[in-house]
Amino acid sequence: MIRTTSTLLFLACAWVAQGAEALEIAVIPKGTTHVFWKSVEAGARKAGAELGVTVSWKGPLKEDDRAQQIGLVQQFVSSKVSGIVLAPLDASALVGPVKSAQRAGIPVVVIDSALKGEPGKDYVSLVATDNRRGGEMGGEELARRLGGKGKVVLLRYAEGSASTQEREEGFLAAIGRFPQIVVTVSNRYGGATVSLAQDAAMNLIDRIREADAVFCPNESTTQGMLLALRQTGLAGKKVFVGFDTSTSLIQALRKGEIQGLVAQNPFQMGYWGVKTVVAKLRGESVEPRRDTGCALVTLESIGRPEVESMLGGK
Repeated sequence: MIRTTSTLLFLACAWVAQGAEALEIAVIPKGTTHVFWKSVEAGARKAGAELGVTVSWKGPLKEDDRAQQIGLVQQFVSSKVSGIVLAPLDASALVGPVKSAQRAGIPVVVIDSALKGEPGKDYVSLVATDNRRGGEMGGEELARRLGGKGKVVLLRYAEGSASTQEREEGFLAAIGRFPQIVVTVSNRYGGATVSLAQDAAMNLIDRIREADAVFCPNESTTQGMLLALRQTGLAGKKVFVGFDTSTSLIQALRKGEIQGLVAQNPFQMGYWGVKTVVAKLRGESVEPRRDTGCALVTLESIGRPEVESMLGGK
């Protein structure tokens, strides 16, 4: 009888332990079309497989659908997922939904782009690039290639996006250290898609013709600007520094159409986003911030280990 009771107790404990590990982590990106987010998804799924948890990946199609992203957070809260990893489209608009999730006992880790509030207090942790430093790196490289003087066009991304705003501010701060460089355009936005960014760049083409260099703060604006420069025969004739990497952007860099790209590590954002929220759920201590790193990609730096690790074979 004792052996039977012990066996039943062992099986019951094993069943409870197994149930405790049956975690579902919702990962909500800003969008699902850019190469960047596919790398985030790959990292999230790798972490999920290592930890034995279910990763549910769902996000807006385009990076300008705040209402849909808010709805997705609310949907996952209603379905009582274990935790959420979120790349907020808007630093302010997602504050309320994140608070609702945490009130429901669902921890939220923010990735890629900061949310208003204090990491470690208003949400579990921020896992992201040091975006301001990334923007500074882009500005420093552009200034170096200009020899410290010239005219520059900045094509911004979208209002409300904390990550790109920090990059733009970092870029302008770096350029501000060179009094002979003048930013002739700094108040135009490319929007959430490559086609919108291309249209915005075409609308600025006369200003771009007069300029010596251009800077763009994310994948879609960089790709859209590249297409506009090609369309007008200006590709390779202006110093061009952008942000993010994709196969097509690296090819453009190799051809001399782009002189520099600030590379992030989206795989690590997805990977550490999931690992961090699972650690929180399992009662482990977590850091309020994790810098996933960035590197400047140029023809000269391709091949260096710290750069290749971010390119992933592109």
